[in-house]
Amino acid sequence: MSDHILIVDDEMPIRRLLRVSTERSGYVIEEAATATAALQSLERARPRLVLLDLGLPDRDGLELIGPFRDRGVPIIVLTAREGSGEKVTALDLGADDYVTKPFDSEELLARIRSCLRRADRSAGVARRVRVGPVEIDLDAHSVRKSGQEARLTPKEFALLAELASHPGKVLTHTYLLRGVWGPAHTENVEYLRVTVRSLRKKLEDDPSSPTLILNEPGVGYRFNEPGSPGSGAYFS
Repeated sequence: MSDHILIVDDEMPIRRLLRVSTERSGYVIEEAATATAALQSLERARPRLVLLDLGLPDRDGLELIGPFRDRGVPIIVLTAREGSGEKVTALDLGADDYVTKPFDSEELLARIRSCLRRADRSAGVARRVRVGPVEIDLDAHSVRKSGQEARLTPKEFALLAELASHPGKVLTHTYLLRGVWGPAHTENVEYLRVTVRSLRKKLEDDPSSPTLILNEPGVGYRFNEPGSPGSGAYFS
């Protein structure tokens, strides 16, 4: 069965471009030009994924993230807005990814596939992760690189586990700081940077050119997922 994708964008040329590129890849497309139509489509079409523009005529697209997230529908935000602020807000509200306009169609399709893979895994979260030479056992709180134990501090493991539990998804600085250090430390971005640097030294072959924990400038970090260059596999 083909996956249904809902395109929410008030610009017809953009919707047409998205429809052409996604239908060629076998997806079934539903379109909405307004927030009201998008919410109606959520009930009628029950999409597997939403491509969401933020600049809608009747409501800010950010207001739609909650309703779609509550229904468990992955969301890729399409935005022409400059700066990282809107991206951070969208991700903190629950969006899975973002793509900046103008966008490359092949990159967008890759992000769609990534989101759908994550959704397929969500029913049974993987408890052991292997990416390249690094294997993480989330239950045993152990990490090995090339078969040798990597000794991590509790904060290092907590951060690595949070990232590895959301492979391919950008996690914002605020999200990670709140989850690992607590709500009182959401402004202490330096804690996060220091811990990521330490993890890279312990786990990366070349910490100056990381392949495991990837930086999203001004936004947060993304854990490399299976299917990406240099990646490996997940096990339940």
